[in-house]
Amino acid sequence: MPAFLVIDAGNTQTAFGLYEDGELAAHWRLSSGRYTTPDELAWQLYGLFEQEDRDPRRIDGIMAASVVPRLDRILTEACARICGRDPAFVGSPEVKTGMAVDYKNPREVGADRIVNAIAAREFFGSPIVVIDCGTATTFDIVSPQGHYAGGLIMPGTEIALAALHERAAKLPEVSFARIDVLIGRDTATSMQAGSYWGALESISGIIRRIRALPGYGEMKVKSLGSVLAKRFDVAVAQDLVPGHPTLGDVDSPQALADYQAGKRAHKAALRAAAAGSA
Repeated sequence: MPAFLVIDAGNTQTAFGLYEDGELAAHWRLSSGRYTTPDELAWQLYGLFEQEDRDPRRIDGIMAASVVPRLDRILTEACARICGRDPAFVGSPEVKTGMAVDYKNPREVGADRIVNAIAAREFFGSPIVVIDCGTATTFDIVSPQGHYAGGLIMPGTEIALAALHERAAKLPEVSFARIDVLIGRDTATSMQAGSYWGALESISGIIRRIRALPGYGEMKVKSLGSVLAKRFDVAVAQDLVPGHPTLGDVDSPQALADYQAGKRAHKAALRAAAAGSA
């Protein structure tokens, strides 16, 4: 059966997904370590293949979406060493995504954002916005015509809290978390409430403004490859409904099972629709 390795190289973590016959068969997540060498990554990746009783030399192709240029050479050398082939990188001239990019300079768009937009259009149609909460919180909009229309970028929740702690001498270090309190009665709670409700309202407000634009009134909203739904839980149920998960959402055996079940259901629905129209 065809086997492909896909790689999502982010600023904090690098995710690997092994697809066999179109299904996600295994997934791994490693730190995007600043001092990782090709030897270290090859050793780690080979061990992960061994754990899954998979032969890396049987990989038919490798595709990578990287927003960390310093990792590109490391990924290339490590994959060549254990898989016997180099990865193709989204955004390189030889990779054609099939999506028109309306950015003034298309090369400025991160590979992760293009991949998220393509996946959203493939599974849900357009117009659609993809929201990804990572180091930055990004909004990637696919136009009614199916183009990558552009997006918005704002500081990620963890970065915003870290900046408060670093720039204000008396503000403590706190983590982002869902909180029911709106008015904090101590400094830590006030910071958590401000970051949680501020992020929630900014996301909801941006969605509302995009939907007010001509042609975007019926725009779908999906959280792909992010922790958005997990972070905001039921508070975003009306607008931010978790959709078909991407590799970034798969972080447990149950999540993998849910992913595979969702993909099978999606394929069955497509087959049923095709049969009905025949």
